[in-house]
Amino acid sequence: MRCKVEINLAKNYGFCFGVKRAIEIAEESKNATTMGPLIHNNEEINRLKQNFNVSTAHTMDEIGDADKVIIRTHGIVKDDLKELENSHKEVIDATCPFVTKPQEIVEEMSQQKYKIIIFGDENHPEVKGVKSYAVNEPIVILSVDALEGMHLGPKVAIVSQTTRKFAEFMKIVTYLVERVAEVRVFNTICNATFENQDAARELSKKSDIMIVIGGKNSSNTKQLLNISEENCPACHLVENENEIKKEWFLGKEKCGITAGASTPDWIIEKIITKIREFTV
Repeated sequence: MRCKVEINLAKNYGFCFGVKRAIEIAEESKNATTMGPLIHNNEEINRLKQNFNVSTAHTMDEIGDADKVIIRTHGIVKDDLKELENSHKEVIDATCPFVTKPQEIVEEMSQQKYKIIIFGDENHPEVKGVKSYAVNEPIVILSVDALEGMHLGPKVAIVSQTTRKFAEFMKIVTYLVERVAEVRVFNTICNATFENQDAARELSKKSDIMIVIGGKNSSNTKQLLNISEENCPACHLVENENEIKKEWFLGKEKCGITAGASTPDWIIEKIITKIREFTV
């Protein structure tokens, strides 16, 4: 049984500047090893491995005898970077400039005796990297509730993981301004994140099914899914066309599609083709 579904793409979706830059660096480098997954998209990582011999090391030990090491888009911890630079290997830095910025801020502000607060997921590689630049142990939180009852001292500086929601960031900022004498606020959320999230929000209000394309381990893709679910009753996160199910589209009229910042166009096109096979 086929069903007629109108397919609409979000106004902004897919590759951001930092991911495009990292992939270009990897393609030009060839025969290299990335420290950690270059981006959070397994399909694209496999393409780079097959076509450009760019492999992935998940720990420093796995790098082994590699001559060329690419630093992933999310960055790595400061000590690991120093170790690589002192190893006489060719180190190619593909860290997104929007990720490098909070690293620099955290280092400078902690040296000036500010208590550092990082809004983000403590287990995310980007946050681990940013955290490592603090002179003193920073506070890493996912919500304003985590600050309740915490002694913060007379002055704090706050940064954000680049892919978090701006509204949640501002809740934390407001809480701090009301309670701390001096608050330095650095909005380090990436503009591409704003644009993709706003576009997903707008499209999900007009759709009765949303397909969110991206790595299931991608923070910004999960945020797009969460935003879509606020407005659309049927939302699905998929990494490739093989995960698309025909029954999702039964009784649906308008299908919205968005994609995370690490999702290449060739994956999006394959998924659209698959959806059209199921629909008229």
